[in-house]
Amino acid sequence: MGFDLIIFDCDGVLVDSEVISSRAHAETLTRHGYPITPDGVLKRFLGVSDREARQIVEAEIGRKLPDDFEAQVKHATLSFYADDLNAIAHVGEAIAALDMPKCVASSGTPEKIRHGLTCAGLYDQLAPHIFSAIQVKRGKPAPDIFLFAAEQMGADPARCVVIEDSMHGVTGARAAGMTVLGFHGGSHCAPGHEDVLRKAGAAVTFADMRQLPDLIARIGAAAPVA
Repeated sequence: MGFDLIIFDCDGVLVDSEVISSRAHAETLTRHGYPITPDGVLKRFLGVSDREARQIVEAEIGRKLPDDFEAQVKHATLSFYADDLNAIAHVGEAIAALDMPKCVASSGTPEKIRHGLTCAGLYDQLAPHIFSAIQVKRGKPAPDIFLFAAEQMGADPARCVVIEDSMHGVTGARAAGMTVLGFHGGSHCAPGHEDVLRKAGAAVTFADMRQLPDLIARIGAAAPVA
């Protein structure tokens, strides 16, 4: 195996949450005078941290959103999770089959990540190696969260493989010097999303988590040797 560490994004890769999160985000933004649909949120903010999405909106509307805006989005998201959230199909089996260090690097807050993984039955497979964009200065598409995760796990970025579903995530992981596999099997992925991931720099794209162990073994055979 040519990789020392697998880094998973969370939303849209481990948990099928992007549609749920975008609905909560859209409803909250609309309530505060920024009308947008869930599809609009997906197109504009997929893979972007809540902090940076807020900054983008505030720059456009020329005023600050409420101080507790992120808390409102988080509350709406977590309330939807209880009824609607599922793990990405077959991801639990894929994680179990990968006998090597692994971690999570997500744009979400620690509470959201933990709650989502717990609801989907995946938390115990990945804890405690779970990292959030709030732990770094810049969120995706900057490479900070990926470099932070590699540092915390004691891995060389060149020997890390990242599983991502967003253009911003792929861009950030590539900027960190990592190999990226683009996943487009989440319910939020429209036709042609694999092309977006490839153009951003994904080495390969796939839509079925049952493919993941073999893909990592095949691509890892060509990875740099320590």
